[in-house]
Amino acid sequence: MSLDDFERFPLLFGPSPVHPLDRLGAELGGPRIWAKREDCNSPLAFGGNKTRKLEYLVPDALAQGADTLVTIGGVQSNHTRQVAAVAARLGFKAVLVQESWVDWPDPVNDKVGNILLSRIMGAEVRLVRADFGIGFKDSWSQALDDVRAAGGTPYAIPAGASDHRLGGLGFARWAQEVAQQERELGIFFDTVVVCSVTGSTQAGMIAGFAGQDRPRRVIGIDASARIGETRAQTAKIARNTAELTGLGRELRDDEITVLEGWAGDLYGVPVQSTLDAISLAGRLEGMIIDPVYEGKSMAGLIDLVRSGDIPADSQVLYVHLGGQPALNAYSGVLG
Repeated sequence: MSLDDFERFPLLFGPSPVHPLDRLGAELGGPRIWAKREDCNSPLAFGGNKTRKLEYLVPDALAQGADTLVTIGGVQSNHTRQVAAVAARLGFKAVLVQESWVDWPDPVNDKVGNILLSRIMGAEVRLVRADFGIGFKDSWSQALDDVRAAGGTPYAIPAGASDHRLGGLGFARWAQEVAQQERELGIFFDTVVVCSVTGSTQAGMIAGFAGQDRPRRVIGIDASARIGETRAQTAKIARNTAELTGLGRELRDDEITVLEGWAGDLYGVPVQSTLDAISLAGRLEGMIIDPVYEGKSMAGLIDLVRSGDIPADSQVLYVHLGGQPALNAYSGVLG
């Protein structure tokens, strides 16, 4: 099979925009830096990288006769907000398990940002006390059972839409989209920098780019603070997606790169490099990034450029995944 053999339900405006970050590049004194904006990719609740993945899960949910999307994330999950939006678009119900993955003291943490948007869109929000984890959780299984017990037909979407048979397809297609935009721009992005936590965004990219004829580095910046789990899941999803889409060879270990050093000690908690990166992107480019994902991947990009790990003659594509709705929940440290 190839990627074209999988049904896709359109949820995006079209290709997400690419634009240069020339003031940032000049400040760092290194390569030319571009941004690809998954935060501007859809009319559904500010979009984001998970909306692109859900394009491939929706046909599967429809084929199964589902009427309720059931997923899980943290209290300020971007993913659960995007699932709520897709459910509204389909006329489905949504049950969102929102676990306390981030020990964050802001008093309005569970009332603003992503979770507020999910409530506005009519989703059932379940607040659950539980630690961060990218694996399958009991609270999610219970929500699925509850929907069935009430006579509904749930469709199970794991955290980040990642550990799902189709979870990597959206960003495998994204890799094709990048190649088309490169042809239009007359450039080649030799380095791609992206945040990685549940893994399928980077994994899909790796699988998609592996079928192209020009080598490039896809650098994942870990924001989970559990680097072993993130690397293992990214590798698993990348290899599964490559097989599913008919790559015809095994992915090499050197094609799967997830770097640590910018996550801090805990998922969802910004450190000083996170706050500095948010400030720099805002001050130089008017580009708003968040303290959970983009602040950490941008901090990684900044250090990799300054250290020379990303050479000065590179064309770098920074991937903005769309985490800004969580910003209001971090007003105590950002205001």
